[in-house]
Amino acid sequence: MRTALALAEQARLICPPNPAVGCVIVGRDGEVLGQGHTQPVGQAHAEIMALRDAAARGLPVQGATAYVTLEPCAHQGRTGPCFDALVAAGIARVVASIEDPNPRVAGQGLARLKAAGVEVLVGPGAEASRELNIGFFSRMARGTPWVRLKAASSLDGRTALPNGRSRWITSPAARADGHAWRARACAVLTGIGTVLEDHPQLNVRLPDVLRQPRLVIVDSRLETPPGARLWGAAQREVLIYTSDADTSRAAPLRERGAQVVALPNPHGKVDLAAMLRDLAAREVNEVHVEAGHKLNGSLLREGLVDELLLYQAPRLLGEGAGIAALGPFTAVEQALALEWTEIVRVGPDLRLRARRPGHQR
Repeated sequence: MRTALALAEQARLICPPNPAVGCVIVGRDGEVLGQGHTQPVGQAHAEIMALRDAAARGLPVQGATAYVTLEPCAHQGRTGPCFDALVAAGIARVVASIEDPNPRVAGQGLARLKAAGVEVLVGPGAEASRELNIGFFSRMARGTPWVRLKAASSLDGRTALPNGRSRWITSPAARADGHAWRARACAVLTGIGTVLEDHPQLNVRLPDVLRQPRLVIVDSRLETPPGARLWGAAQREVLIYTSDADTSRAAPLRERGAQVVALPNPHGKVDLAAMLRDLAAREVNEVHVEAGHKLNGSLLREGLVDELLLYQAPRLLGEGAGIAALGPFTAVEQALALEWTEIVRVGPDLRLRARRPGHQR
């Protein structure tokens, strides 16, 4: 199962919106007969790739055990049901990490395997598989993506100088690591303030990138310039959420290929919770937020952030912008409480990950 999980890790950057799954087929004597992982959307799932691998080696799999990191699917989607292929190949035993949260599967794959006489065991590697596909589980269980807010700051929590300059607080190693997290997301989210002030591209600039995440902009008054740098980045879908899409400003943005979506709240801003539900309906699993302190603050205040991904440089900037506009609080007890889930060194900087205590995904 550890090998299957490692294979699933290899699929994470190429398979969204499908979950990243790995499969290893093992013979009665412990020999690995075939292995594989999920391919890009519309192509073969992990079980099919493992069966093909065994066939390419000329190794029969009848009576073998398939170790798979997620319940084999039992429905006709973009591809056929994987449980049918396993049964047809003569697999005698399936060890699955965890049930598929997709309501179209949700135990049916395992039940049908059992009905076909296949021995089934569920549980090994469950937490690792869930964490690997945390966005997929979130979308299926909650109807919203997993929202990860990324920020780079100094040791005293400053993301920019008082004059607005922020390049570069952290090291090249931290920036490359941030791109890896950007690459695994289905969508990168920012606000109009960042678009106008920082002129970002917000694409993934890593070698051999096969998939660019969507770009999502929160822009209540449709101020995104049709000539902004973001349009020149690698080809990807652009979604602009606004409070009023029936203005003359929408037309040039649509001409650039953007989808303009009006989701107003009672205050004339974008309804952020409705936006996340809409993104889930568009099969977005993970949202990677790279925004300014205002939008960050709004997302945090509304309880829409699941995880913070913070890069901290060993330098002090003194005054300047912070990570999020929260408060002002009058008591320490009002502060947003978090718990660390990871603290690692990335070059000279730290990568810190934090979630709300007891946060359910």
